[in-house]
Amino acid sequence: MLKSMLACCKLYISESRNSLALESIELAAKLYPEAVVINKFKDEAYNRVGYTLVSSFDTTSSPDVAPLKNAVLSMVNAAFESINLELHSGTHPRLGVVDHICFHPLVGDSLDQAAGIAKSVAADIGHKLQVPTFLYGAAHEGGRTLDSIRRELGYFKPNSAGNLWAGGLRSELLHPKSDAGPLQSAPTKGVVAIGATRWVDNYNVPIQSTDIKAARRIARRLSERGGGLKSVQAMGLAHGEAMAEVACNLLDPSRVGADQAANLPKSDLNHQNPKVKTTIPGIDGRLSGQMWFSKKWA
Repeated sequence: MLKSMLACCKLYISESRNSLALESIELAAKLYPEAVVINKFKDEAYNRVGYTLVSSFDTTSSPDVAPLKNAVLSMVNAAFESINLELHSGTHPRLGVVDHICFHPLVGDSLDQAAGIAKSVAADIGHKLQVPTFLYGAAHEGGRTLDSIRRELGYFKPNSAGNLWAGGLRSELLHPKSDAGPLQSAPTKGVVAIGATRWVDNYNVPIQSTDIKAARRIARRLSERGGGLKSVQAMGLAHGEAMAEVACNLLDPSRVGADQAANLPKSDLNHQNPKVKTTIPGIDGRLSGQMWFSKKWA
């Protein structure tokens, strides 16, 4: 067994417009230079930012002392200190100030080891920072999925006019029960979903239309849940004043890649004769292309 491994963490925070808050979060990461922020994806329409961190990890040591864990916790603490969920609004769903943390095994790593870091982070956020945490994937004993947690907590339903998510969770008393931390969420902080999985590709496909119902129909046809592509999750979201997006999670990109996800609407809707143009993006980005749909399709 290798004594060192390479692990990755994707950290999603409900803020993109407050530059001082983002500066504080990024300075917190620099306190642990062994963990490197290799990507930042900021979206002002969604009012959301995603960070990707990578670090080596000594497999003979406890997950509690992993540099990746320490860097993530430092950023999480800075986020809670600088962001108030009650003042937040955006067109992307979220469960808390720190919405989602996922650990992925990379070189020399095992999923169990990534899960160990995830569980250690969840315990500290829950017990030390007093924010409820929910485990999923390999970090959860029963292998619960992220989308099942989100559905139970009402993640996918806008709670404000104009397809917006605004303020804290609708109910502070949590159902299901959190895995670590309080049984109630604080309106200013919300809750955190934390998991460990194999690598997941995240893509946002822009649509030159403000018809959110059309975007949701496309998302439903793309997703496995709606009878579409296996291992694909998708949701249609408003994105700014002039367009919408289909946000896609490719849970097994070796099985179904971005090219298939981008081309499905074209093949599925040819009878409606929309004009569709897409190309393949890099990791964690928007498809560098556009999709146009006729009003007839909507």
